[in-house]
Amino acid sequence: MSNLEIIASAIGVLAVWLTVRQNRWCWPIGLVMVLMYAWIFFDGKLYSNMLLQGVYAALQLYGWLQWTRGGASHQGVQVSRLTSQGLIFSLALGATGALALGFLMANYTDATAPWQDAALSAFSLVAQVWMAQKRVECWPLWIVLDLLFVALFLTYGMHLTAGLYALFTLLAISGWLTWQRDRALVDA
Repeated sequence: MSNLEIIASAIGVLAVWLTVRQNRWCWPIGLVMVLMYAWIFFDGKLYSNMLLQGVYAALQLYGWLQWTRGGASHQGVQVSRLTSQGLIFSLALGATGALALGFLMANYTDATAPWQDAALSAFSLVAQVWMAQKRVECWPLWIVLDLLFVALFLTYGMHLTAGLYALFTLLAISGWLTWQRDRALVDA
């Protein structure tokens, strides 16, 4: 456990807490966290997760724009649900990404956990896009992913990061309940 991992973990908790509260500052704070974690994962040879952090950096900017200038009135997007078609398409895209990235990592790198790392990374991108669009479905997906990340990080001795993802799981449960309530208020 490094000082960088400690600082990145603390920033990560703040970013996810702000996301649950639908505070737009979650995005620039999240950007700092993902850049720090890119280095941590590179150092741990979790290359899919390292690449994921680079994509997350771009998605942090996308989320910032969606939450501040998105939507029909350019006042920011509101909590919404995916259509069945959107859900199936997104999950199929995640599965395709997981297979492609897993193949590349397993065959062309010395990645520590190529298939598991790739699957978690690909589906995390799906969840992150859904989050940027304020889709309620992002939270149950994050719950599953965060629990699987906890197992991965414990396996590789990244105890603080595993603890962070356990906390992310609790925050995701809170986010799911909060966003469902907010969506119900919009529907009422």
